[in-house]
Amino acid sequence: MRPRIPLRKRLLVRLLVATVLIALCSVGATAWLAVQTTTRAIREEQGQDLADDMRILAQLSGYAATHPEWKGVEPSLRALSKKMGRRIALTTSDRALIADSAPHGTSLPPRAAANVDPLHTDTYTEPGAQLSGLDPRVVGPYRVTAKERVRLAMLAKDRQACFKQNGIDTTITMTPSGRPVLNDADGNNANGDVPEMCADGKLNTPTATESKALKSLMASAQPCMVRGGLSFKAPFFAVDISDKSLGSRYLTGAYNKLGDAADVRKAQACTDSARRTQLDPYVAPVAELFLGGGNTTAPRFAVSPANKAKVVGAAAAVLALTVLVTAVVATRLVRPLRALTEAAQQPPELHVRVPVKTRDETGILAEAFNDLTERRERMEAQRKAMVSDIAHELRSPLTNIRGWLEVTRDGFVEPDPALLGALHEEAMVLQRVIDDLQDLAAADAGTLRLHREPVRVEDLVDQVVAAHRVSADTAGVALTGKTDNSLWLEADPVRMRQVLGNLVSNALRHTPADGTVTVTAWRDGEDIVLTVADSGIGIAPENLQHVFERFWRADQSRSRRTGGSGLGLSIVRDLVAAHNGTVEAASEPGAGSVFTLRLPNSAAPEGD
Repeated sequence: MRPRIPLRKRLLVRLLVATVLIALCSVGATAWLAVQTTTRAIREEQGQDLADDMRILAQLSGYAATHPEWKGVEPSLRALSKKMGRRIALTTSDRALIADSAPHGTSLPPRAAANVDPLHTDTYTEPGAQLSGLDPRVVGPYRVTAKERVRLAMLAKDRQACFKQNGIDTTITMTPSGRPVLNDADGNNANGDVPEMCADGKLNTPTATESKALKSLMASAQPCMVRGGLSFKAPFFAVDISDKSLGSRYLTGAYNKLGDAADVRKAQACTDSARRTQLDPYVAPVAELFLGGGNTTAPRFAVSPANKAKVVGAAAAVLALTVLVTAVVATRLVRPLRALTEAAQQPPELHVRVPVKTRDETGILAEAFNDLTERRERMEAQRKAMVSDIAHELRSPLTNIRGWLEVTRDGFVEPDPALLGALHEEAMVLQRVIDDLQDLAAADAGTLRLHREPVRVEDLVDQVVAAHRVSADTAGVALTGKTDNSLWLEADPVRMRQVLGNLVSNALRHTPADGTVTVTAWRDGEDIVLTVADSGIGIAPENLQHVFERFWRADQSRSRRTGGSGLGLSIVRDLVAAHNGTVEAASEPGAGSVFTLRLPNSAAPEGD
């Protein structure tokens, strides 16, 4: 019976949970993004409201700058309120109502938005605004008369023509006082760089009206300067008054000759104070400005119950759709996995294979499972064959030993030296089979121990050839070795003699009389290559892939006359692999075989 998988560990459940979490995160992220977007939009709208408030304040400050009182401001205030869509109210400092765009009796907002005072303003940002807080539209006694305006206009045109002759394009701009000013293409005052032929000083010389106002300003500023320890003898009217700010910049130009920054700041403060006193009779009294939303409340972001229901419904729909799609996809993914699980739980002897229907990860897994099944089937067949081969290899010598011992015990045969020699030979066969099996078991378990040391390849080949010389002469086969005496290996000499000995023994066994067996060694790049070539019967092409398998023989009769135990070449392969090398076989029927070993090269010991 299949073990039941806990619900929390099922792939389908985990995939659904992951999908739900992703969906929740997506919905949450979308909601957060919507809130952030809405918040940004509200802030932008609030920024627009602030810009509108600034425009309202600028227009009302302009009215106060050009009128000595607020009488008559209501028509302008209502028109401005209609244009801006805002409630606008003006009161005195003690909250006495001056004008209001809202119906009579409407309560004022709890807090004033700003003070309307053209002599003390820090919110008017049009070109010409004073850092001192004076609205540039407050001109008072500096406003030129109509006659002076005509003369100044003619002077401005003359200077513009002079600039034109010198390649400078200018425009004439009228200041609030009625004085014209020449500006360059960038809108800056062109008096900063006047051509010499145009610098007659006529346009910038104060008119009679301006001179009178400047004398009055100077008289008002002098007591303050005296208290500050300031005095100067510079020609008072020699400075340029073409700037829109008039008096403050005018006097500062003279004070700059004092050369001390602190004195200049004191002079500036005295001039600003005197100028406010001079302009105060020409402006409207200070008023408080109240702003509101008219007959509507201020915009506010709120989610109604209907909108909340829509948001919740949309989120639920997204969740439901996500779960549905995930369930369908997960079911399709889990189906082949269940088929794999059922196939893996079948008895090994059935060798069940899973049909491959897709080319995705699941299909690749099914192919890998089928490959594993085939390998297991082949290994099972090899295991059964190996058990049979081992039984056969051990049965034959044991049967011979048992038979000879029984007839000797019964007195039919005398235990002479010939009989004892035959029994010893059979025991040696058993010993070789057991030793080979032990080597293969150690190689399979990874416990095969190698005692590496520098080995001269020439000595190794000579020892193997000498050990098999008698067998080769007896078989009538010419056994030779060809090596270079400069070749060295870092290897286990006993195991390497066993490798070459197995190959030479195998070659002698399959080489007829008058044949040859040659052991050759040479260097190939970073490797040492050893070959054992014979002129024997060769190996059929279909059998080459099996020569290194355990207990495999080309002669299926398993006769000892034509083959050994069938373990020699398997041991060769495992021992060469333990030395980080490779072994290959090449053969043609009737032309002999060549077994090639490729092992890592090793430098010769020092002093050799």
